[in-house]
Amino acid sequence: MNLKYHNKKITGILTVLPENEVKFEDEIDNYAFSKGQSMKLKLIMGYNKRRIVSEGTTISDLCVFGLNYLFENNLLDKKDIDGIVLVSQSHDYIIPSTSHVIHGKLDLKQDVVCLDTSLACSGYPIGLMQAFMLLEQEEINKVVVLNADTFSKKVSKHDRGSRPIQGDGAAITIVEKDSNTSTIYGSIKTEGKGVESLYIPAGGFKLPSNPETAKLEEDSSGNSRALDHLVMKGDDVFNFVQTEVPVMVDNLLDKAKISKDDVDYFMFHQPNKFMLKKLADKMNVSYEKLPNNIVENFGNANSVTIPTNITYNLGKTLETESFKLCLGGFGAGLSWSSLLMDVGNLNFCKIIDYKN
Repeated sequence: MNLKYHNKKITGILTVLPENEVKFEDEIDNYAFSKGQSMKLKLIMGYNKRRIVSEGTTISDLCVFGLNYLFENNLLDKKDIDGIVLVSQSHDYIIPSTSHVIHGKLDLKQDVVCLDTSLACSGYPIGLMQAFMLLEQEEINKVVVLNADTFSKKVSKHDRGSRPIQGDGAAITIVEKDSNTSTIYGSIKTEGKGVESLYIPAGGFKLPSNPETAKLEEDSSGNSRALDHLVMKGDDVFNFVQTEVPVMVDNLLDKAKISKDDVDYFMFHQPNKFMLKKLADKMNVSYEKLPNNIVENFGNANSVTIPTNITYNLGKTLETESFKLCLGGFGAGLSWSSLLMDVGNLNFCKIIDYKN
């Protein structure tokens, strides 16, 4: 599905990452593989270090911390917030929506639209699209898009395929109306038949968690996990990304009537270094234009990786310059999404550490 938006802009991006850092070598003995095998995989996949939350820390804690930072540094006025779009699959509660929890903790005005969207790695472009749609309303001028996940809690410590990459974090993106911006092009795709390629079997109403769902079982690759843990069929996900994402990007550029050379950066979701290098090769795009260094430094925090990619690799440069960015997310659902837009001259673009 191809979409267009007008008169919208991003005015600030803040990434909030837990202080706690875990190195790949710290957990290498948990895996049923030789040290040599694991270290070879580290080199190929980009395993290195990741940020994870402390016990008891939730996504509302990360988001409230980041928003208070913006309030205290006069980068955002809470009275100006007209909407909150929260994208996560690590919600604080089944009921109520976590955006309402955040609203209450910050004591925001009553005239605020609060929406929770349950999406993982494709969620950054889609969260922005929801903000764009809210901004079509006359009384809505500023929307806060929150991307946050603490999925490290849902990955088996004996799963070498998922554990070394899974990180936690949050990102805050401010989206506003603007009369002088170019057209924003978007795309959303869904393939629900692929849900079991990336999912957690137990813990919902379909299969509630119980003592049986907590039992570890070893798979054919030597990884041990329970039904309460994340299951990722790596080959399926890899093939899906390599097949579908290049087509989506080509279609997006065709709609905008521009070429890959006209795009300054392809700021994509960060599953691992290997997959992103292969994707860049498939798209005939340089590694410099399609960065792949987020997992090795911070881990994969689902939809948080795209804003982290932007704040880490462009950072302060985006406070004084503007670039044409292609944003791309892909993952659970199966779902994939993209946006082509000009981003720059931001009020802020940085990373801060979350402190309990």
